[in-house]
Order: sequence, then structure tokens, then C-alpha cells
Amino acid sequence: MKLAPLLAQYLYIHKRLDLPGLGTFLLDSSTIIDQENTNQAKSPIIEGVTFETNASVKESPELIQFISIQAGKIKALAAADLESHLGLAQQFINIGKPFLFEGIGSLSKIKSSDFIFTPGQVLAEKFVEHQTKETNSNTVEAPDDYKSVFYGPKVKMKWAKPVTLILVLVGIGLAIWGGYTVYKRTSSADDSITDANEAPANTENQTIMLPDTVAIVKKDTLITTVSNIPAGTVKFVLETADAARAFPRLNRLKNFQWNVQMETADSLSYKIFMLLPVNIADTSRVLDSLTRLNGKRVYIEN
Repeated sequence: MKLAPLLAQYLYIHKRLDLPGLGTFLLDSSTIIDQENTNQAKSPIIEGVTFETNASVKESPELIQFISIQAGKIKALAAADLESHLGLAQQFINIGKPFLFEGIGSLSKIKSSDFIFTPGQVLAEKFVEHQTKETNSNTVEAPDDYKSVFYGPKVKMKWAKPVTLILVLVGIGLAIWGGYTVYKRTSSADDSITDANEAPANTENQTIMLPDTVAIVKKDTLITTVSNIPAGTVKFVLETADAARAFPRLNRLKNFQWNVQMETADSLSYKIFMLLPVNIADTSRVLDSLTRLNGKRVYIEN
């Protein structure tokens, strides 16, 4: 359906027609337009219509809705059609020619920038009103802004949030796993360095697993009997222990190139000692040095 007759029909029904950039048509509320008995060849001049000039009048949402329903178009296209029609009217009026609004009348412009309205004939075309169709939940509502027809609606991706959450959780898991792996490797390396650099002074705290029979050297050959201490020699006792500790300890100290010996009186208690040629003045200093190196208190036995 053409736009011009729709404007007239809207005025007949609502008694007011706002046209942006031009002004407002008003129809007297007492005027009744009888289109049923109007002959197209003998249409009467419309009565009770006036025009008020107002270039700042705003677009009427009700008019756009009316055009959209009756023309079977979405609101955006209805608004675009109205804007185009009014633009054409302004072009005619600005060049001094009257513009006819079918079923209403014509507008022309005078020097004072006001419009002169000349009533026209009543619209002879019978109006058939189209009702708004009910929409169900699956119907997409037409956009109000005609620009959205060209740019398209914005589609929200409902899967974006769950996927983002999953990626964040996976990232946190990988970070924790990587940190644990690095920590484990670093701890293993530190333990290896500590074992390698452990001083001989702490060897008494280590448990050495040895076979039941002492390797290489028999126990009897490791025991030394010292009856008399040579003159100028001092006997420094490093440790007294049972056989299970004494023999491994003796072998370890020998591996450290310590000139140690061992003696026992009852085969239950074994004494590990050293005979060192030391001046009496240096006895205390040597005793302190041996105690620090041995890790246990060293004493002198006469």
C-alpha cells in the first residue's frame, strides 16, 4: 500500500498528524469522514482540517507503528519511507511548488517561511484496517532503528562464558603442575648436592650398611694392643663403641687417611685412638682440632 493514503487515513482516525520538518495537521474532532459513501469521481472537499507550522516537531512512534502494520513492513522501513516522502515534499515546497498530501490537501510556502494549506478532496479509497498479528516466542521482533536492517542484529554467544571458564581452570591446573614439577626437580638437585658436600665430621650420624663380615680386613687384624706409649707421643681417644659401630667407623676414618688404631679389653667395648707426636704445649690445640674434625669429644689417655 502507498504511503500517501496511509497518512490521510491516520489523520482521519487519530485527528492529528505530525510531520517532522513541516508541522502538524489537525482534524476537528466533530468532523466525520464518511468514506463508505464517497464516490471517487465526486469526492467532497475535506472540512475541519488545519495546519500548524512547526519545523521542530518530532517523529511520532504511533505513526510509524500505523504505517508498519498497514503497509506490512518493519518499523525501520516504515520510518525510512516516511522520511523519504517528507524529503520530497520539502523539495517541492522549497522551489515554490505546492505539494499535495492525498486525502488531506496541499502545502505551499510563502516568503515569511510559513506554510499555506489548501484543503483537498476526501480520500475515496476505502480503508481496510489491518490488525497487529500476535507473535509467538519464536518470532523475532523487528528493530525500531532502520539502520539495524543493514548492519544486522548483534548475536550473543552463550557458549563464550563456559569456554572461558574452562580455559581459565585448565591454565591454573597447568601452572600448579608446572610449579610442582620444578619444585620437585630443584629439591632432588639440592639433596644430591648436600649429600656430595657432607663433611667427614658428620659421618658418625650416617648408617653404613656393611656385610656381616668386614670386607677385605679381618676383625682380629684391626685390633692393636698398646702396652706402652712411646715417649713424646700422646694417645688421643676418638671414640669408644661396640663392635657394630667400632669396625665400620675405624674403616671410614682410615679411608679419610687418618692414622687410627683400635683396641679392646673384653671384646665388648672397642676404643678407637690415635698416637701422635705432640709437644706438651700444643696438646690443647691438637685436642680441639681433633674434636672439631671428629664430630665428637676427643680426650687424652695416659
